[in-house]
Amino acid sequence: MTNPTERLVDLLDLERIEENIFRGRSPEERLQRVFGGQVAGQALVAAGRTTDRQRPVHSLHAYFLRPGRPGVPIVYQVERVRDGRAFTTRRVVAVQQGRTIFNLTASFHLAEPGFEHQMPMPEVPGPEELPRIADEIREHLGTLPETLERMARRQPFDIRYVERLRWTPQEIEGAEPRSAVWMRAVGPLGDDPLVHTCAVTYASDMMLLDAVRVPIEPLWGPRGFDMASLDHAMWFHRPFRADEWFLYQQESPIATGARGLARGQIYDREGRLLVSVMQEGLFRKTGS
Repeated sequence: MTNPTERLVDLLDLERIEENIFRGRSPEERLQRVFGGQVAGQALVAAGRTTDRQRPVHSLHAYFLRPGRPGVPIVYQVERVRDGRAFTTRRVVAVQQGRTIFNLTASFHLAEPGFEHQMPMPEVPGPEELPRIADEIREHLGTLPETLERMARRQPFDIRYVERLRWTPQEIEGAEPRSAVWMRAVGPLGDDPLVHTCAVTYASDMMLLDAVRVPIEPLWGPRGFDMASLDHAMWFHRPFRADEWFLYQQESPIATGARGLARGQIYDREGRLLVSVMQEGLFRKTGS
């Protein structure tokens, strides 16, 4: 299986091994830990598999407790907390080699009519006007390093930064802790709304904490900090497709005490707010 989108869909297709218990693959990668977005996306799939499909997920709240090991399957245990008239609640515990590495609470809501308002989407160039991230790196370096070339081939999302990448300390001087990217799956994801929701959950963890780092160091190059996600929350406001362009606007209101807080807003091409995201991460100087 060589198509990155097919790999993502396969990754989110959990094996049911018992009532309320599912097993997810964890690909063998040259990484220290399993990608957090993978665990969050798989946990949400497990929760969604135990609910009425007429009730889409409207929020999730999660904690990353221990790093997961690449190449080792992860078991997801679902607790059916509540099945109410309009809301359904599920709690999911992710276990790897007998240890809890992650937990998630997800809420599902039967669609209801109501009033609407939202803040407007920022004005930014469209994705067609921006280079792919791999092309931008090649332009700067002349070539793409082998590790990044391999990652680019396997990346399930087309990512395009609204602002050009910064490569030197001089370029980040005075930069505000903000970032924005256009994203979409590199191929069609089918018509199951849960797959699209879980794909965006996967993508939401890819670079949100980079907003914390923007004023501190160039995002591309040697890192001066070891980072780890601590918790993650999302609110899903409207239906969407992850294989259509969406703008992921990110900012960090504060960093202190070796922790940085980041928030994100995801919009479609028409400027409708689709998803709100909050995440806190741990930032320690490398080697400390």
